[in-house]
Amino acid sequence: MAGAVTGNVATTLDEWRHGVSGDLLVGRVPRAGIDAFTIAAPRARVDGIMTSLRQLGGGTREVSEAAIDVVRIENGLARVGIDTSQRTIALEARLDRAIAPGKGCYVGQETIERATARGGLKRRLYGLKIEASRAPARGSAVMLAGREVGRVGSSAVSPRLGALALSILHHSAWQPGTRVVIKDQDGETSAIVSDLPFGAGAS
Repeated sequence: MAGAVTGNVATTLDEWRHGVSGDLLVGRVPRAGIDAFTIAAPRARVDGIMTSLRQLGGGTREVSEAAIDVVRIENGLARVGIDTSQRTIALEARLDRAIAPGKGCYVGQETIERATARGGLKRRLYGLKIEASRAPARGSAVMLAGREVGRVGSSAVSPRLGALALSILHHSAWQPGTRVVIKDQDGETSAIVSDLPFGAGAS
């Protein structure tokens, strides 16, 4: 599909690589376990590109940003700036695929090495299956035995799995099935820690 609007560039890209086709920047960035492309275009060209994609047929359809976000959360994919902060390292957010250990020197290499070779990883992204019909607010405290072990990042109500959230948790809460309490402005809600993606490790 991407090749129809970007030419040969999309068909020749390896995963996690990008290329240029005229005034378009094309990246092959896998999402939710499937092959996918991202196209960055001048604003004046966006409507034309969308029209071309709609005319392709073959099951092509437009989905809302909210629907994409639900799929992202179900698959345990962190969103930079929502599930992460400036202090988050890639391993904590399960962004291992974005690290090329054979590359040589790169920013943050020493930190990554300590976390892998010396077992220094103390926080990691996990799922929370909320025992309520509403999704908790971003930034809500995640509590275990009266102690804060994380903060809610992304959250949504999945039509398939119910209310879900992502949180980078302290290692004391990593065991799937652990019951935690989420505190937000509307009170306290129970949740169950799940490995990711939710389909593989939901409790």
